[in-house]
Amino acid sequence: MDRGVLAAIRLLPKYRKSIEELVLLSESFRTLCGDIADAELALKRWENSALPGKEARCDEYRSMINGLEAELRQAIHERQL
Repeated sequence: MDRGVLAAIRLLPKYRKSIEELVLLSESFRTLCGDIADAELALKRWENSALPGKEARCDEYRSMINGLEAELRQAIHERQL
């Protein structure tokens, strides 16, 4: 399974079926899932980093993931209407 889809399912496991359906129907949804996976990867790298500014970068990526999760929820909600 695509890493973006897996990332979306990790964030919202109870919506797995909806996520799997939306991925098949929408390129923009697939892109959103990929963005989540990219942000998670970047966050993990920064969490394991010893570089200056680590905490600020981690906060930025956590915030980004939260925003992407909100978009994911919105897309799922719209699909269910």
